[in-house]
Amino acid sequence: MASSLLRLRIPLLSSAAAALRNHRALRHATPFSVRPMSTEKQYEFILTSRPADGVALITLNRPKALSALCTPLFNELNEAVKAFDNDDGVRALVLTGSERAFAAGADIKEMKDKERKLLESWSLLTAICKPIIAAVSGYAVHAELGGGCELALMCDIILASPTAAFGQPEINIDVIPGGGGSQRLAHTIGKSCTVEIVLTGRNFSAQEAAGWGMVSRVVPAEKGSVVDAAVKMAAVIASKSQIAV
Repeated sequence: MASSLLRLRIPLLSSAAAALRNHRALRHATPFSVRPMSTEKQYEFILTSRPADGVALITLNRPKALSALCTPLFNELNEAVKAFDNDDGVRALVLTGSERAFAAGADIKEMKDKERKLLESWSLLTAICKPIIAAVSGYAVHAELGGGCELALMCDIILASPTAAFGQPEINIDVIPGGGGSQRLAHTIGKSCTVEIVLTGRNFSAQEAAGWGMVSRVVPAEKGSVVDAAVKMAAVIASKSQIAV
């Protein structure tokens, strides 16, 4: 009888000892952390992120169309910019596209159908209180429309890669710039250069734009990407007095 009780007690003692060891291990284990899920809204034609403290990055995301500016894209852009403008955690914004194209101009297919209504959603960017930096690589112009150039001109600062190309070629399809390009371009680079660009329809390089004062600076390839430079600049601006900025 005693031997039977002894056999029963041994497994019980073993189980208790194992439980005690597990408890001690859990007490001394490194606590795990739960990553908070991103609260950024997901869009179809743009990407949003916060690459630095106080900085919001908006990337135009229609790669197959070289980020051509259609109404749904502009509606999303306006919504995101307005949300960041109302967000106290954001103090400066960066707007960019892909390395191949910042924005290739207005969507011609949509323009044929909507005509003037296409431009109704284009002006909100100019009403935003927080500074917006355009980081331009590749085309900011289409072969026939200069909406990408007009979008960059709506921003407060433009940084460009050496590959950036600008223009207002609307005269090639018998129209004039409709998104405020001729007015903003004249205000930025002067009447004579603007008239030349608008009436000849020729593109101009990042180096020309910098020489005219339209582009703050051209970021050399060996200095990193123009987006990185824009984010660094935005972070500096975000570190300043919010009331002053």
